[in-house]
Amino acid sequence: MRARLWLWLTRLWRRPGIRISAFGSAALLVALIAPLLDRSMPEALIDRFSRDAVLPILNILASSMLAVTTFSLGIMVQAFRSAAGQATPRAYRLLMQDMTTLNVMSVFVGAFLFSLASIVMFRAGFYGDSAAVIVFAMTMVCIVLIVVAILRWIAHLSQLGSLHHTLNLVEQAAQKPLRHLLDTPNMGARPASDAPRAPKGSTALPAPRSGYVQFISLAELNAQLDRTEATLWVYAPPGSWVLEGTPLAYVDGDCDPAQLLENFTMGDERTVEQDARFGLVILSEVASRALSPGVNDPGTAIDVIHRTERILWQFGQGMCAPDRDTTPRFPRIVLGTVSADDLMQDGFATLMQDGGDRFDVMAQVIKALSRLRQSAWPDLAASAEKTQQNALGIIDRKIADPETVAALKAKVENP
Repeated sequence: MRARLWLWLTRLWRRPGIRISAFGSAALLVALIAPLLDRSMPEALIDRFSRDAVLPILNILASSMLAVTTFSLGIMVQAFRSAAGQATPRAYRLLMQDMTTLNVMSVFVGAFLFSLASIVMFRAGFYGDSAAVIVFAMTMVCIVLIVVAILRWIAHLSQLGSLHHTLNLVEQAAQKPLRHLLDTPNMGARPASDAPRAPKGSTALPAPRSGYVQFISLAELNAQLDRTEATLWVYAPPGSWVLEGTPLAYVDGDCDPAQLLENFTMGDERTVEQDARFGLVILSEVASRALSPGVNDPGTAIDVIHRTERILWQFGQGMCAPDRDTTPRFPRIVLGTVSADDLMQDGFATLMQDGGDRFDVMAQVIKALSRLRQSAWPDLAASAEKTQQNALGIIDRKIADPETVAALKAKVENP
């Protein structure tokens, strides 16, 4: 339950409306508690920072922040839609979670609500002369935050909505679950390759709805299973599409299936919290769109190839780290392992089919795969070699010029 609660809070905090509303509510709260802090204010400060000194500043903030917020919201939505159109619709959700944009918008809305609430409080007579000093100090803090936010916003606008910025966000999103797999191998569960299959007579856990498996609370599952010494075989890991009523998992032991199912979070869309493959899928979609006849941007496809290569190389190096602890944290759960073949297919299979007739794209694919063949992780090296052979087969089928084919094949040994 704790893992699901944390997941729910994290998703809620990443929503633009919730984050901005939270900052705005905090600003309103600050405005409301100002009268409670004015009991020991020196007379000198009261004379210098009266309501006549504060109200003009608040009026300026209220009017200017409303205009800035409205303008920035329009720019943000337009930039995100443009970026999603250039890349892939799956990138739009990642763009909406851009922390810089959300923080800047939150400061703008919070400043507007603080200044508006303070004006109302002054006009209604809730603020005395002492409270004006507190409001003035808070206004100065607000101005500093606004200046910092505007400077960040100006710098951020230079790349907001660009394809490069979108690819950076997608690459970061792809790396996060893979880093989690390095820190917690197989998400802490026993790998299916090292465990027996579910015995006959095991109880199936049917999916409560059709959709994607987004998150599994493994710690809570293991605790429930441990109480009855039961074992759970997960047949639908995060990222799997399942239909209502089909088995998510099988349990061998005396456990309540309904309670176990509460630890599975499902939805209509794939997410990157635990799905280690989804980030690479999004990158591949960006490359496929770039190679479409309507776009014809092989440079973006080549950029995606390099990013995919970097992600896989770093993951392969981490898999072979000498201090990596592979002891299962949740021995009561058996879960399929994300394999090198899965990652290689997600990163390169579609890209090779769409760009198989282009010399520049396939040359970079072959070079990338030749370098990945040198990975310290044997599984990745073997998968890269197999994928490279598939790439050569695609080249033979899609490129008619023998000299071009020979030149590409020569890059296998001399990347």
